[in-house]
Amino acid sequence: MNFFVNQNIVIHQLRVEGISNSSVLQIGSAGIIKPLSNLYNTGGYTEPAPELSPPTAELTPYVPLAPPG
Repeated sequence: MNFFVNQNIVIHQLRVEGISNSSVLQIGSAGIIKPLSNLYNTGGYTEPAPELSPPTAELTPYVPLAPPG
């Protein structure tokens, strides 16, 4: 049996707080959602990255966050 779905979707505002690597954001109907993961060497690196140095006493976040409190 085949189902054909016609949709007209109007989105005035869509706020997404966060999406991680394994998240799926779907608007409308989907018959099958196939997982896909790609890993690209966009920098053209030919050897492994250097080892990390031990952490210091004060860590600075890479993402600017609001101060605690």
